[in-house]
Amino acid sequence: MKPSQHPRYPPPTRRSLLRQLAGACAGWRLAAWPPAPAYPQPDAPAAAPPLYTPAPVLSLDDEALLEELERAQCSYFLEQSNAQSGLVKDRCNVRGPDQTTVASIAATGFGLTAICIAHRRGYIPLREARRRALLTLRFLWEKMANHRGFFFHFADWATGERLWDSEVSSIDTAILFCGVLTCREYFRDPEIRRLAFAIFNRADWRWLAEDTPLLSHGWMPEIGFLPSRWNDYSELMMMYLLGMGAATRPLPSRTWTSWKRVIFEYDGLRYVGSFAPLFVHQYSQAWFDFRGQHDRYADYFLNSVLATEAHRRFCLALAPRFPDYQPDLWGITASDSASGDYVVWGGPPQIGPIDGTIVPSAAGGSLAFTPALALPVLHHIRRQYRQQAWSRYGFVDAFNPLKHWFDPDVVGIDTGITLLMAENLRSGFVWKTFMRNPEARRGMALAGFHPYQPPSLAGLHSSLVADLG
Repeated sequence: MKPSQHPRYPPPTRRSLLRQLAGACAGWRLAAWPPAPAYPQPDAPAAAPPLYTPAPVLSLDDEALLEELERAQCSYFLEQSNAQSGLVKDRCNVRGPDQTTVASIAATGFGLTAICIAHRRGYIPLREARRRALLTLRFLWEKMANHRGFFFHFADWATGERLWDSEVSSIDTAILFCGVLTCREYFRDPEIRRLAFAIFNRADWRWLAEDTPLLSHGWMPEIGFLPSRWNDYSELMMMYLLGMGAATRPLPSRTWTSWKRVIFEYDGLRYVGSFAPLFVHQYSQAWFDFRGQHDRYADYFLNSVLATEAHRRFCLALAPRFPDYQPDLWGITASDSASGDYVVWGGPPQIGPIDGTIVPSAAGGSLAFTPALALPVLHHIRRQYRQQAWSRYGFVDAFNPLKHWFDPDVVGIDTGITLLMAENLRSGFVWKTFMRNPEARRGMALAGFHPYQPPSLAGLHSSLVADLG
């Protein structure tokens, strides 16, 4: 039985599993840090027009797939949110009766953004979208259990009470805040704006940092702060930018230079990375728009392009062991598994007991980075595994063709990252809406981001897609 289906056993989180894996990766060869950045400097002349404009041209088939996918995934967040609280279930069984009552605050953050997408795409009327946003924001402000403005990772979806002795989670609260702030800018409604402002500014970022530049992974009433710190490149960028941009009790600007950016090398590609699955390159960029922006270290959008390509090559190199991995079928990130466990796996370098499992959100979460590589994967899964890997809410969380295993569950955060990146690919809507927030712009300014002319990746993209035929 999966942990989230059982009332007694807390599910392992991605971060708790990554902490267990950290020691096993300690000997992997890395480039020295900090070298001169492997990325073009802001004052370097561009050899060709920017990569980021115009938007990629999608075929009619691509548009049809993405429309079907977005409609289905919006349905997850609309149907699996509680009618009294607006909190969104952590996961849902789509192959049988679903009895779960566990919400996650991260899924709720994706859900608030999904409400905006659903209205923009015409799936629900404005009145319904506004009602849903207000319901959730009122509950978060008035009733949801929190500590110093940060929320517990898992909660009862009806009452908001803490479940499984879960931690007050810094990263999951940050994902929730991104959804809250997206609603504030999208609806331009006085009550929504007031509630969103109050919820976000209740957070005491300095308390969670314990007067240091680095945030703790979380806090528990039984033991206090968790010992792990957010000190290596990961999905942490959204959290630090929000904390630095906050109007009340903000993080100091030195926070941005306090975490490590280790250069990874794989098959001739150099990028800032970590011993973690592909999702760490995706989550912050679902909301924060790093296109054409550079800090003193990197162009993080380009970095995610390179990290995605490194991961694709890594998967294809595993094809002799797992022949299901092909140019149009690749992608491993934290997910459910055939063993019944939730597993943190991926690479390069290899982490976790990789067994040929495909995780659709690996390619789905990189749609906005490498559409020419990710779209063929989603087309293939939809066409080849329509009956087994597709559901009324889009793709199931994971499947393994070699073991003839198909997950019965859809997971909220994996559904959410695919939905947001699909919309960003099609229109840039989430980026445009979220980046109107003064907190987001202030955080990026304090971090030292400034616009520059990125290099053309036309040549790189040509080489990446050459093997697709």
